[in-house]
Amino acid sequence: MSREGWLADTRTSYDTVAESYADQTRNLLDSTQEERAVLALFTERVHAVGGGPVADVGCGPGRITAHLSKMDVDAFGIDLSPGMIEVARRDHPGLRFEVGSMTDLHLADASLAGLVAWYSLIHVPDDEIGLVLTHFRRVLRPGGPLLLGFHVGDESRLKTEGYGGHPMKVYVHRRQHGQMTTWLDEAGFTVETHRTLSSAESTLGGILLARRRRDAN
Repeated sequence: MSREGWLADTRTSYDTVAESYADQTRNLLDSTQEERAVLALFTERVHAVGGGPVADVGCGPGRITAHLSKMDVDAFGIDLSPGMIEVARRDHPGLRFEVGSMTDLHLADASLAGLVAWYSLIHVPDDEIGLVLTHFRRVLRPGGPLLLGFHVGDESRLKTEGYGGHPMKVYVHRRQHGQMTTWLDEAGFTVETHRTLSSAESTLGGILLARRRRDAN
């Protein structure tokens, strides 16, 4: 499928489920202690490089953006779905949210102190991951942390229904840590820590914290 095709399917799907998705995930971090600990570690890394803007890319209804903001991070959200952005702005009126795509980030070079993609790479095809990570590297300052959440596994499946029974048309791609680490290394990142866990976020979730190498162009 073309880039325009899977992006359009993803946008339409999440526009359709925006309200029900927000309702089902709004308080998810309350019951995911390990995820909160990883977000706290990411926050420490952001402060260690001097602080500054942090993008939550694929922010959905903004729950991770809001959590980071509560931890004194200058966080803002970007999402492909206008419906999700509408919900995020409504639920978190004091924060910045904008429509955008991780395949074409309209952010200045080296403008971010950190970047989070929390289970938002899961719909990006393998052959597009390199492009996305190149954008992530470009907009991050050298040494800036990158936090990824993803589903662990080897298969891809088509999701046709979700979040309250609404129709969807998105492929969910599961990846192994080794593959993610290789892609990140090729894009100019160094992986600092990774783990696999099972929680309300994912029955088998991968968490990976990396940093943009200072020698990356």
